[in-house]
Amino acid sequence: TWGVGASDYTAALLGAALDAEAIEIWTYVYGVLTADPRRVRNAFTLPSLSYAEAMELSHFGAKVIYPPTIQPAMARNIPLYIRNTFNPDFAGTCIAQHNNGHEHAVTGISSINAIALITLQGSGLVGVPGTAARLFGALARAGINIILITQGSSEQSITFAVRPEQALAAGEVAETEFRTERAQGLVEAVRIEEELAAVAIVGEQMRYRPGIAGRLFEALGKNGINVVAIAQGSSELNISVVVRQQDETKALNAVHEAFFLSDVKIVHLFMVGVGLIGSTLIRQIRRQSNYLREKQSLEVRIVGLANSRKMLFNAEGIALDRWREALDELGSPMEIGAYIRRMNELNLSNSIFLDNTANKHITEHYHQILDASISISTPNKIAASGPYTQFKALKDHAERRGVQFLYETNVGAGLPVISTLQDLIGAGDEILQIQGVLSGSLSYLFNNLQDGQTFSRVVQNAAELGLTEPDPREDLSGDDVLRKLVILARETGLPLEAADVAVEPLLPPALFGAPDVDAFYRLLKAEDEACKQRVEAAGRKHTRLRFIAALDRKARKDHIGLREIKAESPLFALKGSDNMIVITPDSYLDRPMVVRGPSVGENVTDAGEFAEGLQIGNYLSS
Repeated sequence: TWGVGASDYTAALLGAALDAEAIEIWTYVYGVLTADPRRVRNAFTLPSLSYAEAMELSHFGAKVIYPPTIQPAMARNIPLYIRNTFNPDFAGTCIAQHNNGHEHAVTGISSINAIALITLQGSGLVGVPGTAARLFGALARAGINIILITQGSSEQSITFAVRPEQALAAGEVAETEFRTERAQGLVEAVRIEEELAAVAIVGEQMRYRPGIAGRLFEALGKNGINVVAIAQGSSELNISVVVRQQDETKALNAVHEAFFLSDVKIVHLFMVGVGLIGSTLIRQIRRQSNYLREKQSLEVRIVGLANSRKMLFNAEGIALDRWREALDELGSPMEIGAYIRRMNELNLSNSIFLDNTANKHITEHYHQILDASISISTPNKIAASGPYTQFKALKDHAERRGVQFLYETNVGAGLPVISTLQDLIGAGDEILQIQGVLSGSLSYLFNNLQDGQTFSRVVQNAAELGLTEPDPREDLSGDDVLRKLVILARETGLPLEAADVAVEPLLPPALFGAPDVDAFYRLLKAEDEACKQRVEAAGRKHTRLRFIAALDRKARKDHIGLREIKAESPLFALKGSDNMIVITPDSYLDRPMVVRGPSVGENVTDAGEFAEGLQIGNYLSS
């Protein structure tokens, strides 16, 4: 015979005629794989398939099998082997009456990458015998092949898929066949939807496993893939979904991972900001990559990087041993709009956007990122502490899109403060009070004043140790503490705005108006004596000074300022640059819950963000 698959079909015909023991197809691939390896990197060879499974996979685009080849072998029950010419020792795939080669419910995943959906609908179709026969009979006479069919139980519509080149003709056939009903208003105009693809999961064992369809749709939903149509036969051998053509590769990878057909689940990271926090995070990912792969079956790929000047993308993962050189040499000019467009174009499954900046302009794009079903993890406090309506809109949008918007590192860096609040509230607790030292730099400042150093000298020491921002006024203003308190209040359910909190200035306004940092330090020395007297006064009363943020949900007395703390308070014993948050739920009235630990430095924030990224990754790939 001649044409596509001619030699395979000829071999099958001869094998059947001769009643052969086996038919072997020698080709350039390693048998039938779980998915197209050009699209699913971790696809692997199936040791065996049933004839029925092979027919389904070949119908849905598995190019290694020419569909007519299977029929002669199946008719005589002759095993059909797919082997690799270039590696004859490899066993390949055996296609036989039954599939006994694996324990998975799903055998393989395949797709047709270009289809059109035709929908005929109207009240005139309900309860009318012969409607489907008329429609499909007319299509058959016109030589139009139907790929899949779906119909709702209401019988009000029939949807079927065809090749795009036949879509217009199919629509015309349907319109002509039902022209009388159209004239009477009983049937609506035929609807044609193009730029679609069909993805199918195939497996004989699916009929015995509950929850297969649920897992399929969960995998698609978590990755923002909208299902346009669904088709499933009563044999449960195949579940087919129609998705947007641009989502086909993403859908194949998401579904492949969902059914554990890959040894390793892949998480794709898009990172903006590669300064102290970002670069340390990259080092940690590189250091932990083998552990994550071996112990958690998780591969974390950084596929997008950007600093303020350049951006770089590689869907297969950027080499972490020379990412700086690659960004400088191969990167294109950075513009956040272009970065997000490229991220969306790659359309990778299990994607997370990491914002390691303090840039307000980037947070203005969060809504667009979530809308693309990409999760966000960030230490950037601006989005979570900005206007409440905008914050609430981001949270709601993430929930609607089935993705995560996490910002644990906004408060306490690597400390589990926000997650602890969420766990308490989820368990039914009402948060009555929150009190704490929320700034590592201010914690260091007042802990070291106890040792008799001058205020101005301690501030300079903190700056030299990297515990403050380059301009320490950003820490001393209390604005950072204010943002953190607002975020904590919102986690308890209060729609708090920054303007609702009373902030007592730590320093006179003139110091914050100094023209530069050097001038600020000169003016700061004038505050040394007053600060010394206050420290000594606190010592005489056996108290200690702490810059406190306090939230009282009942009394609504939310304030930030310098306070004298008595010895019975957990905050009294605070050391170094540690943060401490004291949470009083209604079930912990006698002994409040205390979260304490370091909160300053890129290593601390990086650890928190890394943990958050893994949390999102495990959620997406579960």
